[in-house]
Amino acid sequence: MFGFLQKVGDYTKDALGAANYITQGLSITFDHLRRRPITVQYPYEKLIPSERYRGRIHYEFDKCISCEVCVRVCPINLPVVDWVMNKETKKKELKNYSIDFGVCIFCGNCVEYCPTNCLSMTEEYELAAFDRHSLNYDNVALGRLPTSVTSDPAVVPLRELAYLPKGEMDPHGVDPSRPRAGRLPEQVQAEMAAAAAKPAENA
Repeated sequence: MFGFLQKVGDYTKDALGAANYITQGLSITFDHLRRRPITVQYPYEKLIPSERYRGRIHYEFDKCISCEVCVRVCPINLPVVDWVMNKETKKKELKNYSIDFGVCIFCGNCVEYCPTNCLSMTEEYELAAFDRHSLNYDNVALGRLPTSVTSDPAVVPLRELAYLPKGEMDPHGVDPSRPRAGRLPEQVQAEMAAAAAKPAENA
């Protein structure tokens, strides 16, 4: 008898949990039904990528020391570093550097661990091509800086939906001076520094 009641209790508990999950999912669905549809008229309108967006990698040939740290930390050993040893100076001389963006997973490890900061992430996400071999960028192509969405005169930049002012869901016509819903990383760091400085002042 006790085992039967325990099974009934477990079944009731599972049924109530399933009903709760269904209610939560439907509440999100009904919340989106009340919102206006948002259409970005690409390529005439483009969303501004977030501050830490990991787009195409930018490479500075003059800063590279051919240490191949980027190759070792890459999960798929992607960057190709072509160098020769100069017997007179006993230093590496870089000949060519290339990354195949048809294979790259944009994890950012190469940028994070580069000792000379010759690699950086850009906000360029338009890497579509008809030939996959054209996605293999050499050091010349990697050195080109992309045009920022906000500085392109042919494009209307739209603020990212996550950073729209509170209560706004349509990015068209939003005043850029209005406060954002989120905070910039610099603002978070400044608040953390101010909070850390208060205990030091009190002591």
